[in-house]
Amino acid sequence: MIRTAVLGFGVSGRIFHAPFLEHDEHYSLDFIVTGNPQRAEQAAAEYPKATVLSGPGELFEHAGEVDLVVLGTPPGTHAELASTALDHGLHVVVDKPFVPSSEQGTVLIERARQAGRVLTVFQNRRWDGDFLTLRRLVDNGELGEVYTFESRFEWWKPQGPRDWKARTPVAEGGGILFDLGTHLIDQAVQLFGPVERLWADLAHRGAGEADDDSVVVLTHAGGTRSRLVMSGLAALPAPRFHVLGSKAGYTKWGLDPQEPALIGGARPGDPGFGQEPRDNWGTLGVRGETHVVEPEPGDYGAFYRLLVPALRGEAAPPVDPADAVEVLKLIERAHESSPL
Repeated sequence: MIRTAVLGFGVSGRIFHAPFLEHDEHYSLDFIVTGNPQRAEQAAAEYPKATVLSGPGELFEHAGEVDLVVLGTPPGTHAELASTALDHGLHVVVDKPFVPSSEQGTVLIERARQAGRVLTVFQNRRWDGDFLTLRRLVDNGELGEVYTFESRFEWWKPQGPRDWKARTPVAEGGGILFDLGTHLIDQAVQLFGPVERLWADLAHRGAGEADDDSVVVLTHAGGTRSRLVMSGLAALPAPRFHVLGSKAGYTKWGLDPQEPALIGGARPGDPGFGQEPRDNWGTLGVRGETHVVEPEPGDYGAFYRLLVPALRGEAAPPVDPADAVEVLKLIERAHESSPL
């Protein structure tokens, strides 16, 4: 068993990490760390076998009882907590956006190398069902040469972000580009490779301390242009994906269902978990000749399954932290080209 601790029991720890760790037979969820009394009570109720602690200092006193630390805390805390965990000989999963700067990420990667420990980043949206489906279409050549890739994450939150996200400035990893944009950029680079040129328009229109309505355009070395839109002020949605190639186009509406299912109380392994409703299936083809595409099921649990052999020294980690550093470099370029 991989003895695991989750730091933070907000949306990240409670929704995206603890359920998958509990479901996977290779892991034991031994510690949950949260300083919020209500969340501590909830953690104890949902995971009675785990010990609930109030702070990271308490956890590191138990370092000999832990193999893996999962950081679901605000991004401004990631560098220090990850460094401390590595110093205690622990493997580390860091939730995106990894850290607030590419320099910090590079330092952490070297620290993990010297410690001989696995460091990886939870880019769970690589296992969205619609992204897996699009990747299949691209790899199989069904779109031909892809000219443009439009990808969006849009919310309707005119009241602004909640909790720490509302108070976090860009310098500490705040804003929608660090939040949703981290996923969009990572997916684009995974699909179409290195970026040669970047254009950005970052805006701060509502509540909060950082950007909340932003656009980034990437020109990849292979010629594809990725147009990435992220907004917390989308009163009506646009397509999740709109992809145009030399053979066909592909349009997909609606977000992957795993997050709302988890928020609603579903758990990994439940019947139908990760299955996209038919109304949201994407359409492939050309004008006058289209058909719906049955999607791949979403599978965030794949991250932790792939992490098992990495922790045994048998495989690479599910996400190379160097990939996350490259995403951070693009985010830094975007902020430099479009300062708020």
